[in-house]
Amino acid sequence: MSEKIGVLFIFAQDGFGADAAVHSDIIRNLDRDRFDVHVACTDGGGEREPDSLVKLRTIPEIKLRPTRFAPTLGQRDVRSVVQALRSAGAFSADFVALRQYVARERIRIVHSTERPRDATYGVGLAKLAGARSVVHVHVKWSDEYSALAKWGVRRADAVFSISRYVTRTLLDMGKPEAAIHTILNGIDPSKWDPSVDGAQLRRELGVPHDALVLASVSRLFSWKGQRELLRAFALVRSELPIVRLLIVGADAQEVEGGSFTTELKALARSLGIEQDVIFTGPRSDVPRVMAACDLFTMPSFEEPFGLVFLEAMAMKKPIVALDNGGTPEVVEHGLSGLLSAPQDIRGLASNIVSLLRDPEMRAKMGEYGRAQVLARFSARRMAADAATAYESVLAQR
Repeated sequence: MSEKIGVLFIFAQDGFGADAAVHSDIIRNLDRDRFDVHVACTDGGGEREPDSLVKLRTIPEIKLRPTRFAPTLGQRDVRSVVQALRSAGAFSADFVALRQYVARERIRIVHSTERPRDATYGVGLAKLAGARSVVHVHVKWSDEYSALAKWGVRRADAVFSISRYVTRTLLDMGKPEAAIHTILNGIDPSKWDPSVDGAQLRRELGVPHDALVLASVSRLFSWKGQRELLRAFALVRSELPIVRLLIVGADAQEVEGGSFTTELKALARSLGIEQDVIFTGPRSDVPRVMAACDLFTMPSFEEPFGLVFLEAMAMKKPIVALDNGGTPEVVEHGLSGLLSAPQDIRGLASNIVSLLRDPEMRAKMGEYGRAQVLARFSARRMAADAATAYESVLAQR
């Protein structure tokens, strides 16, 4: 039997966002007969265990190494960082130890996100230890990203992209096509049970038993389309009087005069729909939110992929979203949901009304969406694609 391929994943962030969830699902589902899985995760500075480390401890059959990473690198000069990486001593003793660990454990691939610190560590460690580097890009790529992030993507031996849309942006920025592997995101369908009863959550939120319910779950900031959704909902409300909108998520944008949530609530008041819009804040029970709604909507602009679409589909909920970015690769218009053009508020409202008025179509789209998650968007498939890409990267050497 051939020697297992050692892969080291870099988790330098305290939090556990969508990118960390994707990487942890790959880690959990990689074939242990083919791969020896290592994880270097931040120790949080010693004050308390960060969320990322707590969650990674639950994954079996990994070699987990709590690590003291350098402070956030931000916009530091690339040359100074590269020089520091080459000398190694300019960073903490943990960087030196991690470099030695990669060599000692015969790790052949170092896998990181595109975040500046993660990418710099991943690419730098791989180059110093003679391994191959993979930078996993979860966002639309553009000149707006930091010099360090761009350095990592350019110097990486391979880049994993979460959608064909993101791949096109990487090509536009000059990354060679042969170095890009498009690996569509996936989720664990077993965590999303469409038989969950949403009636209790409706009662908790004061939703009338006969109301039609829309749910939108995401961080609250302008690119996720909450402003446009409220304007569309005002049109929906004029046609369907017993309807409620749940806006779920944490505030992620500051605006003049206060938070983005404050601005959204003011907009709801000005539209005369404040009694029908429920801002729940962040919630840890998203499956219950999905179960409580009749359809899911997130009109986000140039969404790179949209993991939350998969979560709604896994709960057999139809989707209303925009026909741009990576969304059409996830939500098939007329099959698992309805898509409208960006800034077309009336088109967005029309799609919502059409589905709310047609329970049979909602059920049909929900069934189709769940089937697509099982067939095409599972975490197991995503990990298998990553495994194939790892072997391709090593074969190119």
